Amino acid sequence: MPLIFLNGSAMRGGPLNYLLDGAPFAGEAETAPRYRFYSVGDRFPGLAPVADGGAPIAGELFDISLDVLREKLLPAEPPELELGVIELQDNRSVLSMVMRKPPISYPELKDITEIGSWKKYKKGA
Repeated sequence: MPLIFLNGSAMRGGPLNYLLDGAPFAGEAETAPRYRFYSVGDRFPGLAPVADGGAPIAGELFDISLDVLREKLLPAEPPELELGVIELQDNRSVLSMVMRKPPISYPELKDITEIGSWKKYKKGA
């Protein structure tokens, strides 16, 4: 089963964690410093790869089955995000939801890269 990096409401303790259908937690992780991180309308986070000016973003890894990914997680994702492959701080490649290119529509984007964590941002928001 592939690992997926989650950085929003499907993380442990989040309201959408049930969508993982009990997928095993595989540890906390950070992205390589190649991403910007946004709050999309204060509804969910968006990870965007950049050539310059990126930072490590905190999240969690889960060992998810392709069936759960296809049937539960992906259908619940907002249209502004798509499945991609990202690089972690330790150089591993894993699945993750990233901001769609080209954008479909982005309601108010707030750059929260310097906070580096959706949980920290939500606690302070």
